[in-house]
Amino acid sequence: MFTDPIADFLTRIRNAQAAGKKVVDIPSSNLKKEITRVLHEQGFIRKYKFLDEGPQGTIKIALKYDKVSKKPAINAITRISKPGLRRYAKVKQMPRVKNGLGIAILSTPNGVMTGKAAKAQNVGGEVLCYVF
Repeated sequence: MFTDPIADFLTRIRNAQAAGKKVVDIPSSNLKKEITRVLHEQGFIRKYKFLDEGPQGTIKIALKYDKVSKKPAINAITRISKPGLRRYAKVKQMPRVKNGLGIAILSTPNGVMTGKAAKAQNVGGEVLCYVF
């Protein structure tokens, strides 16, 4: 049993891309579904599907690679807020990832969104991860 399901989610994506897999299956939760939705909207994954298999369901994610160089669309995906040390960001202190080239995914009172969307809606929240 793992204690940090979000870190497990990110590690499964990272490992699948390192192995060159096209599809990765991840145990589902509502927070993981929202993070998957944000990754798809930002163009980091090709597509996804939520399956109601097993006790909690599964998220099937089709990973995205460059057609020529075969490099993954996600160069790095890093967990920021951890169960032992939560990281929060106010609107005025919203993090910039790789000078604006990456995204920060936040859990806000208005739902899971990118740092730019949170700043536009004038809300802060817990910084879940950085993706670039």
